[in-house]
Amino acid sequence: MQQKIDAAGRLGTEPISRLLLQYSIPAITGMLCNALYNVVDRIFIGQAVNEIALGGISLVMPLMTVGMAFAMLFGIGAANMISMRLGQGRREEAQNALNHCFFLLISAGLLIMTFTLIFLDPVLSLMGAAEGSEALGYAREYFRITLYGIVFFLLSFGLSHCTRAQGFPAITMIGMILGAVLNIVFDALFILVFRWGVQGAAWATVVSQFTVTVYILFFAMSKKAAVKLNLSRFKPKPAVIMQIMAFGSAQFLLQFMMSAVQLLNNTSVGWYGADSLGVSNGGDVALSGMNIVGAVLMLILMPVFGINQGAQPLLGFNYGARKFDRVLRAYLGAIAAASSICIIGFTVVMLFPVQLIKIFSPDGSDALMYFAPRAMRIMMLLLPLSGFQIVSTNLFVVTGRPKISIFLSMLRQCIALIPCILIFGRLWGLWGVIIAAPVADGFAFFVTGAFIIFELRKLKKNKELNSAAGVT
Repeated sequence: MQQKIDAAGRLGTEPISRLLLQYSIPAITGMLCNALYNVVDRIFIGQAVNEIALGGISLVMPLMTVGMAFAMLFGIGAANMISMRLGQGRREEAQNALNHCFFLLISAGLLIMTFTLIFLDPVLSLMGAAEGSEALGYAREYFRITLYGIVFFLLSFGLSHCTRAQGFPAITMIGMILGAVLNIVFDALFILVFRWGVQGAAWATVVSQFTVTVYILFFAMSKKAAVKLNLSRFKPKPAVIMQIMAFGSAQFLLQFMMSAVQLLNNTSVGWYGADSLGVSNGGDVALSGMNIVGAVLMLILMPVFGINQGAQPLLGFNYGARKFDRVLRAYLGAIAAASSICIIGFTVVMLFPVQLIKIFSPDGSDALMYFAPRAMRIMMLLLPLSGFQIVSTNLFVVTGRPKISIFLSMLRQCIALIPCILIFGRLWGLWGVIIAAPVADGFAFFVTGAFIIFELRKLKKNKELNSAAGVT
């Protein structure tokens, strides 16, 4: 038992830089591996099927993001609650949060699967493809199969956050690596050997996510876990569910708004692409190009999300323990690391856009090679500012003010970006839709900066009060 307590308790004693590195590296590895589920699928599909199939995968991204939103609502919500309750010494409440998380994830997955399978064609028809689009057929093949594994996706992603929050980031990292490696192996087998096309990519994802779920559950129910999953002691409590949802609401809304933006992007790109690219299937080509740009952006931002998640247990535990000096140092360290990754990604994108596109589509059409590199450079003009935005939004969650975090999460994804897409698209067509992204990034950066100035002042004031009272 003492070893379990030490696993969480060291969050309040060991050097911040060491803990941030120790927690962020597994989280970064895990997030990159999670990104590889989609990115590797796209690479194999683009190289072994065709570039229009990439457009089909783009059509289902808003729906898959909705699934991710629920995984974050319950997974990150429970993880935030677990880390804070451990910091406060309330271990039984932390275990209760984990038990609730498990059942909430399963319930959400079953509901999403059932509803979407029943209304699959009507739902897909709303995803932005033009009438008669070849990409729509690929989308239907891919998404029907991935729905069968949506429960495993939610469980593996959501419970991984809870495992990290209680002081075992390496377990999460191993699970994500396992899933990513299996996804690559089965992609190669199902797509290149069996020639199953987009269906092979979908089955590879389902099998790998099932494996990760089994691995995480095995640990969560073992004696090694600091907070053990104990289903026999589960008693549903509406108050606990509401707390979990409150803690995870910021990330949920962010992902949900991302889904709305992806849908609006698909619709706008499909509509304007037909006229702007000068080819009969311009809408499908533009969708494929945006899918590739999204994959590259995902690879850059996943390490940033990993740093954010790695910092979360440090921020939550130390804020719960009223060690405000450590909260401040963990926040600033996470900002520096996240911004560094964004700057590196920005540099690579600006220097090698064509080479990045060819990884996904080595024989891409002239229209794709004209559109995608230019779109990539424009959309990521203000990428270096994203690290600050992501980490700062999470700070308000652990300081007990989720409403501000929700607002800042929605700011870039909804409040600023959606109007920009609508207005600029009407003014400048396809390229107006592309320009909307950096404009929204800049607006969100300045508003978040204004909020964070006041928050940092409060943390410094609390730190000074602690020092005056002799609290370390």
